[in-house]
Amino acid sequence: MIPWLHILSQALWASLPAIGFAMIFNVPRVALPFCAFGGSFTYGTRELLLNFYSIELATFIAATSIGVIGVFWSRKYIMPRPVYTVASIIPMIPGTYAYEMMISLVAMNNNGVTDIYLHNFIENGLHAISILFCIAFGLVLPSLYYTKTKQPIF
Repeated sequence: MIPWLHILSQALWASLPAIGFAMIFNVPRVALPFCAFGGSFTYGTRELLLNFYSIELATFIAATSIGVIGVFWSRKYIMPRPVYTVASIIPMIPGTYAYEMMISLVAMNNNGVTDIYLHNFIENGLHAISILFCIAFGLVLPSLYYTKTKQPIF
């Protein structure tokens, strides 16, 4: 059974870094509730999907879903799409994997290269890079699909 209350509380707490990041970059006040909802939605969706899929696929689905929502919000409220989407993905940044990768790198520098340190460095680094790629591709994909250009390529 999925612990719904735990996922819901984590999703609500994930709205705080989304709002904070939005406030740092001067997002208009009317967009702050959307950023809070987006942060909660993406983090909650990813946590829910982690029960069924890998972290990379769950992150990609969550980023794609907020990308679709952001495209529609940007059209409805006449505001650029990154105002909503960039702050919404901040709670999904793979900080733990990047931190563990750097700890392994420092340990290799201090203690010498061993199989364990090298394995941890590569594994955590690949996780962090692949999650970041999934976030970026998931955010861009909906805007590429829903954008209609009327200008010829040549």
